[in-house]
Amino acid sequence: MTAGGGGTPRPRGPLAAVLVTGPSMVPTLRHGDALLVRTGGRAVRAGDIVVAVFRSRPGLLVVKRAVRPAEGGWWVRGDNEFVTDDSRVHGVADVWGRVVARYWPRPRRFSEQPL
Repeated sequence: MTAGGGGTPRPRGPLAAVLVTGPSMVPTLRHGDALLVRTGGRAVRAGDIVVAVFRSRPGLLVVKRAVRPAEGGWWVRGDNEFVTDDSRVHGVADVWGRVVARYWPRPRRFSEQPL
């Protein structure tokens, strides 16, 4: 990844590796999980796990679940009902890529999951 405008990282190719930090996606993902992210390909759909940037926090990448399109971006939420560090606090996010797999520590492919 390389730094983009405003300090937001940008991928160098169609795939990128991202590490999860924090508990917002528990139980689906945990702190330290390593993810493979596709930065192109099919359009994001509701239910996809995505890497996104909140417009109100442009220098920070977050891993969240896409809920619905909103204002040219996406409303995103974490899977952990006890952590609200998502669109409920920070508003609309721009999707940077779609998580296609966790490769560490327990490999798993991800597909669309209902909310």
